[in-house]
Amino acid sequence: MATIHTEYTGQLRTVATHLQSGNTIITDAPVDNQGKGEAFSPTDLLAASLGSCMITIMGIAAQTHGFNIDGTKADITKIMASNPRRVGEIKIDLYFPDVEYSPKEKKLIEAAAFSCPVYLSLHPDLIKSINLHFQHE
Repeated sequence: MATIHTEYTGQLRTVATHLQSGNTIITDAPVDNQGKGEAFSPTDLLAASLGSCMITIMGIAAQTHGFNIDGTKADITKIMASNPRRVGEIKIDLYFPDVEYSPKEKKLIEAAAFSCPVYLSLHPDLIKSINLHFQHE
């Protein structure tokens, strides 16, 4: 059974519907590739998926081990490459809340970040520049 239904609505735009919840995401081609850039591009979603996945898996690890990462934020930069046109690099800066994490908690957070399914699914040629920023370092 399908997880997502995506429809092309014209003018380089799609609407993807998550079938279980009914939530939708609109994509638009970026301005550097004939689009209007009025919504996430498909490659933006790839970069966003990596950041969201990393934070989610870190949240699961924190919950499992009795601490939290509530308020963690990610600044994500997608860098395109050419020949062929593809995502060449994703830069993610993860900013953790003003909490003093123990060395063990930091190690659990880092291990979780790099074990997320999206990270592990991306081609090894895609550069993934990940920086974790803890307030108390």
